Amino acid sequence: MGLSEFLPPEGAVLNLHASCKREALALLAEKAAALTDAPAATIRQALMDREQLGSTGVGRGVAIPHGKIEGLGKIVGLLAKLDSPVDFEAVDDQPVDLIFVLLAPIDATAAHLKALAKVSRLLREERVREALRGAETPEALFAIAADTAQSHAAA
Repeated sequence: MGLSEFLPPEGAVLNLHASCKREALALLAEKAAALTDAPAATIRQALMDREQLGSTGVGRGVAIPHGKIEGLGKIVGLLAKLDSPVDFEAVDDQPVDLIFVLLAPIDATAAHLKALAKVSRLLREERVREALRGAETPEALFAIAADTAQSHAAA
């Protein structure tokens, strides 16, 4: 499964302005709603419910909020680069500036876990994070994520 299978080009969001984790998740829920036809409130609630279990801030300025959405037909991702980092209660206590939202159908447990693992592996690499942080257009942000994930899949 390549990243572009669940990250559409319009799922790349550059310079998202948010003052806190809650605002970032709400804004990304709105963007996800436009991609999925699921209600933004439902997406926001699923993401916030997951955050209640423990922060999805995985460290190194990265968060991977995720949730399962009733009625969603397939896994959908969004990748956002924030205009300035926000506190995400990350495991390393560092603020987050790269957020990858992953939404899955209720019954897609194995596929959801595979997608999470793929995103996590990709964003664990310092050169990928730095390239994403250097992206100046949404198209570049998408291309870096999709191309890097594709080259990993071929390796």
